[in-house]
Amino acid sequence: MDRIRVVLVDDQVLFVESLQTVLELRSDDIEVVGTAHNGEEGLEVIRAARPDIVLMDVRMPGMDGVEATRRLHQEHPEIKVVMLTTFDDDVYVREAMQYSAVGYILKNIPATNLINSIRAVRDGTIQLSPSVMHKIVSPETDSEPAVNVGEKARTELHASDFSRREREVLYFLSRGLDNRAIGEKLFIAEQTVKNQISRIYGKIGSHDRFKAAEIARELDIGRYISRED
Repeated sequence: MDRIRVVLVDDQVLFVESLQTVLELRSDDIEVVGTAHNGEEGLEVIRAARPDIVLMDVRMPGMDGVEATRRLHQEHPEIKVVMLTTFDDDVYVREAMQYSAVGYILKNIPATNLINSIRAVRDGTIQLSPSVMHKIVSPETDSEPAVNVGEKARTELHASDFSRREREVLYFLSRGLDNRAIGEKLFIAEQTVKNQISRIYGKIGSHDRFKAAEIARELDIGRYISRED
C-alpha cells in the first residue's frame, strides 16, 4: 500500500515534533513530508510537498487554519484537510467544514485513533470528534435559531423530491463519504457528484453538508436508492 503523505501545521513547535515522532514510529504507512507553524508557512510547505492529507490547527498567529484551508481548497482541492485542534468552537467547526475540511478532531484523541482517522480520511470517510458531531447535528448559536432538522425533513421534504441519482449521492453523503469516494462508489466523476450535491442543496435550502446528511438519515434515504424514478 502507498504511504500516506502528511503535512503538519501547528504553532506549537513541541507538539508538531512530538506528533511527527508518534505518527512515524507507530505506523508503517504514514510519512510526515513537511511541517509548518502558521497558515502562510503551511501553504508554502503544502505547495512544495503536495501531501495527501494536512493536519491543520485552527488558531495560529497570522493566517489561521480556517483561512489556510479555504485558500488551499481553492488551489488544490484534491488535498484533504483535517482540523486537529484544542477548540471545538461552533464557528470554527462550521467554517472549517464549509471550506471543505474533511475532518475536525480534538487533540485529546489517542494516538492509535488519530492514526486510524488518517487512514479513514485517505479512504474517503469524514472524521469528526463526538463533541464536534453534536455541534454539527444540533447547532445552537445566538445568531441563528436552532433548527430541528428531523422535523423539517418529515414535514417539508420527501424522498420523492430527489432524483434517483440525488438519492444515491445523499445516501453515501449520510455515511460520511467525501465527494471523491462517492464518485468511486457510483462510478461517476467527482465533478458530477459536486453538481448533484449543488442540486440537493437547492432542494433543502441549505449549503450545509451535515444538514443534508441528517435529512438523508431522517428520510431513511437508503430505502429508496434502488428504486427507479
